[in-house]
Amino acid sequence: MNILLLNPNTTRDVTERLHAVGQSVASPSVKLVPVTAGKGVPYIATRAEAQIGGAVALEMLAEAHRNVDAAIIAAFGDPGLLGARELFDIPIVGMAEAAMLTACMLGRNFSIVTFARALEPWYRECVEMHGLRGRCASIRMLEGPFRSISDVQEEKEHLLVELANRAIREDEADVIILGGAPLAGLAGKVKDRVPVPLVDPIAAAVKQAEALVSLAPRKAVTGTFRRPDAKSTKGLAEALAKRIEHRPVGNGAVAAGAHP
Repeated sequence: MNILLLNPNTTRDVTERLHAVGQSVASPSVKLVPVTAGKGVPYIATRAEAQIGGAVALEMLAEAHRNVDAAIIAAFGDPGLLGARELFDIPIVGMAEAAMLTACMLGRNFSIVTFARALEPWYRECVEMHGLRGRCASIRMLEGPFRSISDVQEEKEHLLVELANRAIREDEADVIILGGAPLAGLAGKVKDRVPVPLVDPIAAAVKQAEALVSLAPRKAVTGTFRRPDAKSTKGLAEALAKRIEHRPVGNGAVAAGAHP
């Protein structure tokens, strides 16, 4: 089973961290195929950047979806997720949605703990998009700058643990989600310092993607997630234009941008 690990940010170090953590929890028969965005921003933190990242994610999926069994959009706010589910036939998992649904199976409610205040509006709207506002006890963010997106979890580890414990005490959170792709792997490091279950979003997404492939759900042919009718395009990336226009793809299509 091949699962596309699609990072719509441009920071390859974050993709490599996500890949290492995701592959460590994957079943032996599962291979994660990491792809880093070739354009966009180093990390998505605002609504505008999420719109850009979502468009980039659709382009990346159009190039790679025929070569994998499922895909993970590996940015915590799930940019482009709902559009991707319309356009493509494979199961597509959002990292935030997977983390929140997993958290809902571990407790009554969850809190999201993350590393930057700028992320809060986008994350809150992601919770609402997935219909989980009633299960979200709080979104807790660190204050102040950080040196590097690639190393933010090491730099802020102690503060993130303190913030998680505050969410438990003050917000009565039953489960903590450590939100944000740069925090991949942190849950496993600090689980003994937080007295409730911790959810690592990329780990949850990998296991959810595996499950969906095994369940082999059919693609919707009616309803709101059926593939849209063909429509002409102008100026789009060629692979995405072909998908929207229902044009056939040649036999040589490969997963562009993949790296080991």
